[in-house]
Amino acid sequence: MRKLSFFNLFIAGFLLVTATACETAVKKEAEQETETEVVLPSTGNFGEAITKDGSVAIAEIASLITTDDTIPVKVFGSVVEVCQHTGCWLTFDLGNGENIMVNMKDHDFYVPKDAAGKKAWVSGTATRELISVDMLKHYAEDAGKSQEYIDAITEDAWQYTIEAKGVIIEE
Repeated sequence: MRKLSFFNLFIAGFLLVTATACETAVKKEAEQETETEVVLPSTGNFGEAITKDGSVAIAEIASLITTDDTIPVKVFGSVVEVCQHTGCWLTFDLGNGENIMVNMKDHDFYVPKDAAGKKAWVSGTATRELISVDMLKHYAEDAGKSQEYIDAITEDAWQYTIEAKGVIIEE
């Protein structure tokens, strides 16, 4: 009889933990579905407040990154593309046919989705890293690229990236 009671307690505990975990997951999913999209102003300072002082042209980024280590940077340039899902990343043209991806640090802030073509200043850390096929496809989806374009991504790619702590967007 004692084994049966222990077994029943074990099963009851397991079911309680499972039900609680499922309830929490359902609540989180419902909260995400009911979140309203935050409308950002088209220009301004996003993330940590930064200044334009001491910034260098984005085309100089390759000459600044000389090791595999991350380095602090403050750069400016014209925005090429912005994540159309949330505004969690943007790209700059490096002037040599390559773009640099700028991710908002820890997804703690976003930039306006209509920032393409505007001038921006970014303060953060830069590095050169290998971006996986999955992440490249994710970026392409966020940018609204065609399925044909996404399916054509079959290899990892080395890219310069910046993790931004603050961004200024101007017309």
